[in-house]
Amino acid sequence: MVETMKLNKNFIVHNTENESLLVPVGNAKFSGIVRGNKTLGTILELLKKDTTEDELVCALKGCYDAPADVITADVKEALVALRKIGALDE
Repeated sequence: MVETMKLNKNFIVHNTENESLLVPVGNAKFSGIVRGNKTLGTILELLKKDTTEDELVCALKGCYDAPADVITADVKEALVALRKIGALDE
């Protein structure tokens, strides 16, 4: 069975032209702001709905002209960081 994940409801995403911000609200155990680039912003937007790691990689391949192994590594790195702060519901 493929595991789906979604952005935890205690986090909101704010995208500007140059960066993406992930802000904890409510009962989030993390306090601080996560700042990232447009790639992270795309990942966060996709995580607003139930999705899988493979679906994230596939979507980013359609958005960015980068080697598949680089995109896969970027997604894995972002998911590790998001898990670490409790931003994912799985």
